[in-house]
Amino acid sequence: MTDTPARLLNLLSLLQTPREWPGSELAERLDVSPRTIRRDIGRLRALGYPVESSRGSVGGYRLVAGTAMPPLLLDDEEAVAIAVGLRAGAGHAIEGVDEASVRALAKLEQVLPSRLRHRVSTLQNATVPLTRGDGSTIDPRTLTVMAAAVTARERLRFTYRAGDGAETKRQAEPYRLVSTGWRWYLVAYDLEREDWRTFRVDRVSEPFATGARFTPRELPTGDAAEFLSSSLSWRKPELTVDVSFAAPADFVSARLPAGIAPLERTGENSCRLRTVVSDALEWVVFRLALVDCEFTVHEPPQLVEYMSRLGARLTRAVPPGGAGGEELRGEERWRKE
Repeated sequence: MTDTPARLLNLLSLLQTPREWPGSELAERLDVSPRTIRRDIGRLRALGYPVESSRGSVGGYRLVAGTAMPPLLLDDEEAVAIAVGLRAGAGHAIEGVDEASVRALAKLEQVLPSRLRHRVSTLQNATVPLTRGDGSTIDPRTLTVMAAAVTARERLRFTYRAGDGAETKRQAEPYRLVSTGWRWYLVAYDLEREDWRTFRVDRVSEPFATGARFTPRELPTGDAAEFLSSSLSWRKPELTVDVSFAAPADFVSARLPAGIAPLERTGENSCRLRTVVSDALEWVVFRLALVDCEFTVHEPPQLVEYMSRLGARLTRAVPPGGAGGEELRGEERWRKE
């Protein structure tokens, strides 16, 4: 291979595979001499790529983490996967990730070939992101610290705030991070309580990887997502929710969380939702209010009662004559759309 720029790109593509490459194997792959490989490695280092070398009969080259982020070489599948992930990132409940995703996506799509841009748009239009960012936001550094501790199998120290506001210091062996439709959770073995626990990541502060390694324990269910589901079901009783909406099903479904039960069309401009949820009443009310149309709650009774009390409190919060006439009602809004 006599084309130096093309050879360097091929060499970089090989080195981006997470393994160590013997110089002789690289030379064979690129059909050049080991001396040429050494020169090309020097060129990559001059461009800012941190290529580490080791001596000996089994020595070789590998790309390591550096002090700056050099350009990456992506194949078609990797570029599509990253672009779709960045588009979905704008909907995640992680503080600042939406803006960062938009900036990174703009840079990537600027250089994407038209065939790949079409694939990204097609895939994005055919899928619905699980996490929509409706819960509390999270400092992305909290997630990265936790993810690194999970990968490195390091014990984690952090401060945890319970639902009643009480804060405790925890030391745990992190197992997995799990993203739901609204929040992130850490599944971990709590060392002080000597049992498995799930922690809401938005309630975690000051996470610190201690550097102490551990051998992963066997999770009771064998699957972190299943363990989280059973844990949440145990904490909160299930509610059978029955709600009628005075708006088309397409309008309503676009404003409900992903994965919820299908809507029953009861008319051209009406639909009904019957589903079982394990969320707090406050959260169910919040989600229904965000649909932004007229609706009627049929059951459960505790949800009807809670909404009645909340509606009265909100009405009292508005001073006499304070309600303006410019704001569209829910039915008028979906008709405008």
